[in-house]
Amino acid sequence: MKKLFAALLIAASTHAAATPACSQFVPNAQFPILANPKLAPKTHVLCYSDFVVLHSGLTHGPLWSAEYLTRAHLSAAKQQVRTNKFFEETALPPGDGATLADYKRSGFDRGHMSPAGDRWNGEAMAQSFTLANVVPQDRDNNEHLWARIESSVRKIALRYGEAYVVTGPLFAGQSLRTIGPTGVFVPTQLYKVVYVPGANKAFAIVVDNTATNRYDVKTVHELETMSGLRFPGIPEALKDQRIGGLKGV
Repeated sequence: MKKLFAALLIAASTHAAATPACSQFVPNAQFPILANPKLAPKTHVLCYSDFVVLHSGLTHGPLWSAEYLTRAHLSAAKQQVRTNKFFEETALPPGDGATLADYKRSGFDRGHMSPAGDRWNGEAMAQSFTLANVVPQDRDNNEHLWARIESSVRKIALRYGEAYVVTGPLFAGQSLRTIGPTGVFVPTQLYKVVYVPGANKAFAIVVDNTATNRYDVKTVHELETMSGLRFPGIPEALKDQRIGGLKGV
């Protein structure tokens, strides 16, 4: 299964657009599209109050989690108290989602894709702790480099008034690690795709899922090739942009 999944991620194909439900969290109401239809059968779109997830029953975690950040929402998010109450997602078919037991003594953090720090009301904060929104993440990475990247993206959204952000895991190589009795896939890397309409910019950040202080800046086109996803809501003219880096990271 591990080798099959790795191969599927890099295969080229087309896939019909996802359902438009909760499409306010993605640019031009267009969800990211899987580049391979073989990944589609066990995927489910999960709509939450201020983010949306595409969950995979193969990896037992999100393939992407999308959010729309505004200045007003981020201002409100500063007043929220982190709950830390992770829970198993009951909206998924039995066996598709991760369990709390999968992460117990795994050595990995339950790493948010759409961050708890971006949630702007109590309901959204609570929902962000669904295991459908997390992946096994290196603890040092989650607490240090990744936290700084999340903070930098918030600052960009605050500066320009809004930003669309898609975050997810990458699975590279022929031998992939899993954790727990469910067999939750451990990402080899994590990514963020950021589209800032007010600045007419779009870029991607990729980080190894290790204790590292390094991140790589990618173009959206490069991330599309790496991820097996396409981002149709981002203007094609912006997909070859490469920013210099994230201030403060």
